[in-house]
Amino acid sequence: MQDDPATRDAKRAIEGDSEALDRLWQRHRRWAAAVALAYMPRDAELDDLLQEIAMNVVRKIKDLRDPAMFRPWLRQITINAARTSARRRSVRSRMMKIKQAEAATNAPARSASDQGSDRVQGRRLLELAHRLHPDYREPLLLRCVHGMTYRQMAGVLDLPVTTIETRIARARRMLREEVEFEEDASKMRVVQRASIGQ
Repeated sequence: MQDDPATRDAKRAIEGDSEALDRLWQRHRRWAAAVALAYMPRDAELDDLLQEIAMNVVRKIKDLRDPAMFRPWLRQITINAARTSARRRSVRSRMMKIKQAEAATNAPARSASDQGSDRVQGRRLLELAHRLHPDYREPLLLRCVHGMTYRQMAGVLDLPVTTIETRIARARRMLREEVEFEEDASKMRVVQRASIGQ
């Protein structure tokens, strides 16, 4: 395992070699991004989180005892950073809710039926998105659910930005067509029931 380039670079990085540490991070950055996506809050910025993870790696690399364990060590640092980010956002979210509740006392609120309708529609669109081919589903969900930029997605999915843009445009078109098809089918059922009732 000592012949493994990552292990060699980890050993050198522990000893203070900044170039080895840079190579190590560049080699594992995309992998760390994939781990972070699984644990980070939906509305967090992946680039910000990766920057925080990189800073933690620089600060804590000397604590790594076994160079061959760099990847599991990095995974734990990534998960911890994502969870910390989630806690910070949770606190911020609670504060925002308090402020919104205070503001709501001075403004007319949306009806519960409107809010319920939005949730139902959102869930339905998510169900339809999950039916798409993975080539289209993945970038669409990364964009709409995680709020990632095209550049961020290109890095994570290892695709050109133009391909990402094309796939998202097609995915949106397919979703629109699916929604229109369901609406038409629903109208047809209403018409059929009405004609049977006459």
